[in-house]
Amino acid sequence: MTEFSKELAATRPQARSEALIAAAIAFAIGAFMVFGVGFAHSDALHNAAHDTRHTLAFPCH
Repeated sequence: MTEFSKELAATRPQARSEALIAAAIAFAIGAFMVFGVGFAHSDALHNAAHDTRHTLAFPCH
């Protein structure tokens, strides 16, 4: 095993955990955007995301 392949093998678990953390954060932000803004009672928030929700077939009326 070369020195480079040893370093690459050693960084894989850390890179995978960082990717999972990034995916979880992206999912949380996305879920907030769909549900938090989608069901908001504020007209400003509702109107700001109105066209996007309809494009994604998310009912808002």
